[in-house]
Amino acid sequence: MPAVFIIAAIAVFAVFLYNRLVRLKNRCDEGWSGVTVQLKRRRDLIPNLVECVKGYAKHEQSTLENVIELRNATMNASAPADVAKAENDLSQGLKSLFALGESYPELKAGANFAKLQDSLEKIEDDLQNARRYYNATARDLNTAIDTFPSNLIAKNFGFAKREFFDIDEREKENVAVSF
Repeated sequence: MPAVFIIAAIAVFAVFLYNRLVRLKNRCDEGWSGVTVQLKRRRDLIPNLVECVKGYAKHEQSTLENVIELRNATMNASAPADVAKAENDLSQGLKSLFALGESYPELKAGANFAKLQDSLEKIEDDLQNARRYYNATARDLNTAIDTFPSNLIAKNFGFAKREFFDIDEREKENVAVSF
């Protein structure tokens, strides 16, 4: 009879660990979904920015085309590391786009450009918050997958570690875009 209780206790504990891993995986999926929503909002804003600048900076066509190419590259990335690299490149392109605003005071003073810039800053803040949440959930899931005894359940049921969504050092230096 005591052996039955021990087996039952082990089974209950295994179910508890499995359910915990499922919760962590779902939170991680939710976190990544939040990141992708913010990235989509950012990507959707870019054509409006380019159109706004286009009228003032006709001879800056290569900069505008580069930003559109970088935006399109972000849409093809899927893994967090690939998305991070593409988004970092896009951020650099956006900085060059906003630098054009410095060269064209009438653009910088325009209401549409200012509104688009404010929208981008809000999206960047929301993206930073979504990235923090995702990375925290990825950390929790990865820790559970690596630690005993939940690593036994994770290995047997195919739970996989998640990559962190990191920005590179260039981005940490100049996060906010402002004039």
